[in-house]
Amino acid sequence: MKREAMFYEKLKDNKVHCFLCPHNCVIENGTFGKCGVRAHENGQLVTINYGEITSAALDPIEKKPLYYFKPHTQIFSVGSFGCNFTCGFCQNYTISQSVAKSQFVSKEDLVDTVLSMKDNIGIAFTYNEPSIWYEYVYDSAKLLKETSPDKAVVVVTNGYIQEEPLKKLLPYVDAMNIDLKSFNTIYYKDLCGGNLIPVLETIERAARACHVEITTLLVSGENDKLTEVEEIAKFLSNISPEIPLHLSRYFPRYKLENPPTDVELMKNAEKTAKKYLNKVSLGNI
Repeated sequence: MKREAMFYEKLKDNKVHCFLCPHNCVIENGTFGKCGVRAHENGQLVTINYGEITSAALDPIEKKPLYYFKPHTQIFSVGSFGCNFTCGFCQNYTISQSVAKSQFVSKEDLVDTVLSMKDNIGIAFTYNEPSIWYEYVYDSAKLLKETSPDKAVVVVTNGYIQEEPLKKLLPYVDAMNIDLKSFNTIYYKDLCGGNLIPVLETIERAARACHVEITTLLVSGENDKLTEVEEIAKFLSNISPEIPLHLSRYFPRYKLENPPTDVELMKNAEKTAKKYLNKVSLGNI
């Protein structure tokens, strides 16, 4: 469903400036921003994926992964299509890198579904990047919290969002898992199509407002050096040594054909991170 987007301004030369994420796209009429879902239509920025759900499931909270937020519970998880990154190893590329088949669900129907499900603690926005689905995520999270404050709102994100929209959303978020894909600006630019610094800023802001856990996928031959793992752990420990870090094993996927991450390296990475952090877990092993 189309609707007017938030966080944009009209420019004098018949363009619009989207400032939802750090790409800061300046979009000509009839074209899309880098996310593929925010378009300029005759002076108005519209989002085409409002309420469009491509994936939905009742998942264990640990699958997000969140190990220290309401463990051993289940959460209703939904995703749409589109992303503001272009990661060559994306496991959900069929919905993140194209306009996938979807079904419209109003925010009211979504909240009703969440409240009607037995043994469900709330809603998780995941699978594709929630920030470029911002309007629906914000509206639905706000409505759920106003209707049933005890229900949890979880956001699983790449952290590539500007300060203003993040601060507007955070009062309605209980927990976030944020991908810190690397501690290297070249990696972010070449493999993900983004920038490291805004993600670090998102982690710092979110950690002051809600429960935060971090995931880093260790891609063989790319970001799997122990020195980089140590940099990540040091950065997080400076915020709080209690922030959980999930080190996840890479397998070939989408456009990247590097071999799977060495298991012994994963174990050494865990030991390295535990020098600085109290909660380090290995995933995909």
